[in-house]
Amino acid sequence: MLIFLFYFLFFLIITNKAFNMSSNQRDNVSANSAEAKKLDLRMNEKKCSWASHMTNSPTVIVMIGLPARGKTYMSKKLTRYLNWIGVPTKVFNLGVYRREAVRAYKSYDFFRHDNEEAMKIRKQCALVALQDVRAYLTVEGGQIAVFDATNTTRERRDLIQTFVKENAFKVFFVESVCDDPDVIAANILEVKVSSPDYPERHRERVMDDFLKRIECYKVTYQPLDPDDYDKDLSFIKVMNVGRRFLVNRVQDYIQSKIVYYLMNIHVHSHSIYLCRHGESSHNVEGRIGGDSELSPRGKQFAHALRSFIEEHKLSDLKVWTSQLRRTIQTAEELGVPYEQWKILNEIDAGVCEEMSYEMIQKTFPEEFAMRDQDKYHYRYPGGESYQDLVQRLEPVIMELERQGNVLVICHQAVMRCLLAYFLDKSAEDLPYMKCPLHTVLKLTPVAYGCKVEMFYLNVEAVNTHRDRPLESLCEGIDFDSPEETSGCVRF
Repeated sequence: MLIFLFYFLFFLIITNKAFNMSSNQRDNVSANSAEAKKLDLRMNEKKCSWASHMTNSPTVIVMIGLPARGKTYMSKKLTRYLNWIGVPTKVFNLGVYRREAVRAYKSYDFFRHDNEEAMKIRKQCALVALQDVRAYLTVEGGQIAVFDATNTTRERRDLIQTFVKENAFKVFFVESVCDDPDVIAANILEVKVSSPDYPERHRERVMDDFLKRIECYKVTYQPLDPDDYDKDLSFIKVMNVGRRFLVNRVQDYIQSKIVYYLMNIHVHSHSIYLCRHGESSHNVEGRIGGDSELSPRGKQFAHALRSFIEEHKLSDLKVWTSQLRRTIQTAEELGVPYEQWKILNEIDAGVCEEMSYEMIQKTFPEEFAMRDQDKYHYRYPGGESYQDLVQRLEPVIMELERQGNVLVICHQAVMRCLLAYFLDKSAEDLPYMKCPLHTVLKLTPVAYGCKVEMFYLNVEAVNTHRDRPLESLCEGIDFDSPEETSGCVRF
């Protein structure tokens, strides 16, 4: 009996200890899980783009207009803008589908309305492109698809309307109307001569064939009718590359953003010059943010920048700065009027202002690690993220689109955001774009992109660029042995 009691008491003691240990472990696991969920929640909150809430259903933007009216130009610029503000957008150019179906283009005869065989091919290409539009908006996570084609007949637009209704998409039409022969001729020579349709690039033959192609479309062209047939559609008519506009039934926020952007882009010859302020004392000390003054070398750069402006004879140049001392001191040396923009101020580092990266890693190790995981969406505690900065800089982009020659003296993060817009860089690449001190970038818009020229002004400066963490560079690489991953550690 005593032996039985002894074993019974021993069993109770062991069970109690086991219960206590598992209880403590559960508490630890629960605490760790709660902390992990807290971090995941914060990261997910950062990734939730403000722009992603603009649409409650996918939208198809349908371009309309005769050839050489700037439809593809507007499509590409609009897509670049929407992607920059965080709305996943893609262009579906019907010309690309047509060239895949008909490898060898012969002449304008292909576009005659009485060419039955060609008409069947063109319609089939449109149907294939619309299927790709559906896949992009329903499977691939896209929010806006730009259907870039002439779409000059009501029959074609009704087909698109049926497709949109069947898939519960929204639709917005953008019609480009131009009767200025000089604008049309310039567009043909600048863009169409280099088109894959004309590999020989003979200017006179290209001009002749393309003008005949336009005449083929004119025969069946039915412009949007705001007073009767199309009065219930949502659309904007852009007349003579932005001299006049007609806007009809804008129905949601994203459509108003599209209208706002299209009314601000102007087709004119100009260049945009971007540079950072001269080297600052904080740059020398390796600190971020703050409102420090120029270092001696920073002042040298300001003098060199004045010489650069004089040498390039930029007499009509507008100069913009932030409201921080280092950009203002740089502009003061130029001897020309300048405007201060608060929205050009450097990204707000919050609690990390005026700290070095080493100090941040030591003081806020979790924050340091989180920023390396997703630099674009990461928001400094009490500060901003790159995503926030893009939103803040949107008015600057609008002004740059309609201004003449402008020099923007700004900061590293600000310059990255502006460059990403003009060079069509992704959110993933934007925070790692190299924008060295004492270097001027000249951006000149061309047909479907931007020409970039770099000028180093021969004044030494510290390197403030921080490379992408190495583990992100090693993602997706298959290694044969563990030893091969030894170099893939966080920078």
